[in-house]
Amino acid sequence: MFATYVHDLDPVLLPIHGGIALRWYGLAYLMGFVCGFLLLRNLARRKLWVLKPEQTGDFIAAAALFGVFVGGRLGYVFFYQIPKEGWAGIAADPLMVLRVWEGGMASHGGILGLAVFTWFYAWKHKVTWTGLGDGLCVVAPLGLFFGRVANFINGELYGRVTQGVAWAVKFPLSLAQEPREVQDAAWQECTAIEPKLARAESLDALVVVARDQPEVSKKLGEFLPDRHPSQLYEGLLEGALLFGILWWVRTRYPKAPDGLLTALFFFFYASFRIFGEQFREPDAELVGWLTKGQFFSLFMFLFAAGFFAHAWRGWKRGSLGPGGGA
Repeated sequence: MFATYVHDLDPVLLPIHGGIALRWYGLAYLMGFVCGFLLLRNLARRKLWVLKPEQTGDFIAAAALFGVFVGGRLGYVFFYQIPKEGWAGIAADPLMVLRVWEGGMASHGGILGLAVFTWFYAWKHKVTWTGLGDGLCVVAPLGLFFGRVANFINGELYGRVTQGVAWAVKFPLSLAQEPREVQDAAWQECTAIEPKLARAESLDALVVVARDQPEVSKKLGEFLPDRHPSQLYEGLLEGALLFGILWWVRTRYPKAPDGLLTALFFFFYASFRIFGEQFREPDAELVGWLTKGQFFSLFMFLFAAGFFAHAWRGWKRGSLGPGGGA
């Protein structure tokens, strides 16, 4: 039965006034930061993190602003937008870099942003960078999980075409991937049901109408192929499963050397991302036979190797537990 489901979830959770609204994507970020704060404070109280419990709130707030938002946005601009549109688009509208509400955040950029931010924070507060990063890496997958769920609700970053998968979904936004004749036929059939679509100028208008009118949604679904809900695959792998692994290691082995959890994060995130991307429709040009997500993930194995080496040296010299490394 799920193979016939035409995605009709509304990205807006609560309209407020005019164009202002509470969106699921914004709530996903909020949930990630709140859960991160609560869990890091719990680790700090149990002496499983290098910061004190009362420092957790300030750290999360600063990490959200300077790490996630700045890093994620700049990562999207440099990794995806500039390679696609060139520097001319930025030169013509430089303020677009600041308009995060229009969409465009890269998880790899957010991770790099957090790496830079934690290095500066550790230097300023005289704590070990690896010890600080270990705690952050434990809770970061929850933010990734909520973000992927929001991607699914938005109907974006959908999966590749599949056949015979019982839980496949038809994503209206994927109509843009279909041949022109298929798009025209879909518009004509849907317009016959809802005449006001004749005045619509974008696919977004068709998606909104289909969301509100089951007849239009059913007709549109006839022109859409079944696709993997890859957002949920990635959310479960990069988010829920990765969090479970890291939380288990942190609490089961409290004296694990500094850097080990960071190494595990980079290793498993890269592995899960590379695996999950094979089910996702590429949203940028391929790098050889790899998607950009897979290509950037390869570099994370190098980071993992470096942190594994650091953790090994800490274990050999007996510098164990949160804050025990350099």
